[in-house]
Amino acid sequence: MDLLVATRGVHKLVEIRRILGDLGGVHLLSLTDLSLTPEPEEDDLEPYDTFEANARSKAAYFRKRSGIATVADDSGIAVDLLDGAPGVRSKRFAPGARNLDGADLDEANNAYLLESLENSPREARTAHYVCVAVLDTGGEGEALAFEGQAHGVILADPRGSGGFGYDPLFFDEELGKTFAEISQDTKNGRSHRGKAFRALARHLENVIRC
Repeated sequence: MDLLVATRGVHKLVEIRRILGDLGGVHLLSLTDLSLTPEPEEDDLEPYDTFEANARSKAAYFRKRSGIATVADDSGIAVDLLDGAPGVRSKRFAPGARNLDGADLDEANNAYLLESLENSPREARTAHYVCVAVLDTGGEGEALAFEGQAHGVILADPRGSGGFGYDPLFFDEELGKTFAEISQDTKNGRSHRGKAFRALARHLENVIRC
């Protein structure tokens, strides 16, 4: 089975491929593998207020464009003190974020999150990561959605050099470390993305066995 992993995020693609790497009978393909270059309409694929709706939008677009089964995800961080923000706007949370990319974008988003939480006590800085992965095969019935969450608190200062996005601020209280201080395999075992894509993997294993 060929499966397109529809993301242009380099770090995200590495994580997903690592999570799904042992899935026998499934050949993972990237947008680059299929020479699907960026198109202007891709900027408008995530207009919705839920992770699932955005993931469905992206999966449907790239499945139609590629002609093969496609998985796309939408993910972000929800901070309780901010009433769930940045949520689906996590990637472009900071003012002026549309003009940034890569490490500059992560730095701006993290700085703005800390500014938004300034002077709040640690015990009140609870947050959770969310990931919804949607599998669109183009067949009969609705595309399938798989959700994962990871809970923690937002630190007042970044720690660690691994991961990406808000990982240097996201503190896993059970581990006593941020997501940027742990190995990739440990992160995949606990992260929102790991949980969502392992649920997808279990579904695909059942489909292949049948």
